[in-house]
Amino acid sequence: SQKPAPAEKASSLIDSLPGNSVVSKTGSVVLGTGLTAAAISQELYVVNEESILAIGSLILFAYIAKIAREPYNSWASSQIEKMKNVLNASRTQHTEAVQSRINNVGELKDVVNLTKSLFALSKETAQTESKVYELTQQNAVNAEVKSVLDSWVRFEAQERESEQAQLTQTVINNINKQISDEKFQKDTLTQAVAEIEQLVKDKKI
Repeated sequence: SQKPAPAEKASSLIDSLPGNSVVSKTGSVVLGTGLTAAAISQELYVVNEESILAIGSLILFAYIAKIAREPYNSWASSQIEKMKNVLNASRTQHTEAVQSRINNVGELKDVVNLTKSLFALSKETAQTESKVYELTQQNAVNAEVKSVLDSWVRFEAQERESEQAQLTQTVINNINKQISDEKFQKDTLTQAVAEIEQLVKDKKI
């Protein structure tokens, strides 16, 4: 297999570095190299297998990020376009809904008069229901008062009947007591004989 030319290989490596221009890409490499050399010279940094592995991983991640940048940009563009389409569709639907409501308001221009008529009718109905309820309550009160008065009249009648019965019985008992008295019987008989004699004298019998 044919090996790539050194110029192509260098260009590919530069393209894989982060940055927007050749100056920024190479500048980051020079800066990184300078910092690494300074750290090594000051014994702040020791080259070992772990550091080499870390550098290789960073280079690999940078290369993967460059490769994935274009698909991500394409996906982001498609998502932005999709959101634009959704917003445009929503705007269109909103405009149509507003226009439809405007048309409905124009068709229902007589709703105010109809509402006023219905309100007046409902007010009259409420007043009628209030009067009916008031009359119903008044009739209920009158019926209750009449029931109480009737009960009182019946009670008074029963009391009078009881008193009259007791009075009659008392009179009868007194008469019977007087009739059974011998003195009363004698006095009554004497008075009756005297009255008969007087009638005979007066020649009325």
